[in-house]
Amino acid sequence: MSTFKHPVGPQPSNVYWRRRLLLALGVIAVIVVIVLIVVRPGSSEGAPAPAATTSKPATSGNGATSIPTESTTASGQACKPANVKVAANTDADTYAAGQLPKLTVSITNTGTVACKIDAGTAQQVFTITSGSETYWKSTDCQSDKVDAEVLLQPGKTVSSQTPIEWDRTRSDPSTCQQTRDQVPAGGASYHLTTSVSGIESAESKQFILN
Repeated sequence: MSTFKHPVGPQPSNVYWRRRLLLALGVIAVIVVIVLIVVRPGSSEGAPAPAATTSKPATSGNGATSIPTESTTASGQACKPANVKVAANTDADTYAAGQLPKLTVSITNTGTVACKIDAGTAQQVFTITSGSETYWKSTDCQSDKVDAEVLLQPGKTVSSQTPIEWDRTRSDPSTCQQTRDQVPAGGASYHLTTSVSGIESAESKQFILN
């Protein structure tokens, strides 16, 4: 059976005891550090910590389906007219007497890359004709115009949020504050065309007024 030996040396025994105590504390500290590294406090039962994730900022205009009614700007390259399809729309093909046509526009990016276009009301022109005669133009008495850029995604379409209601009268900038005469009805045929930022609708939209 071994016996614990008292320190032997030229110095008092308490000096050797102190050295042994410091050495023991140092060994314990090293063991604690190793245990902390292995166990990793805060992890759940030793499971690896989940990888950090970063959220991507939303791109302005992605997924947009309607033309903004307030002034907006968008980032990106300008649309090429050849890659933009503008279409004039009415809410019906035939209107009963006294029923007012509601006019809208839709814009489609037919290209392969996203592009921006100013589609605001300041850039929209609606024109109604019958035969060779122009009866009404939206810019004749337009107010509250806004420029609204929108980012068009490839193959996507944006449309008017709020339709323009035609009061079935002939427009003229000089008669904006006057009561105007109604246009011919009783089965009369009219055609609506639209342009946005100078890009005109390829086809007109025909409708009938009764």
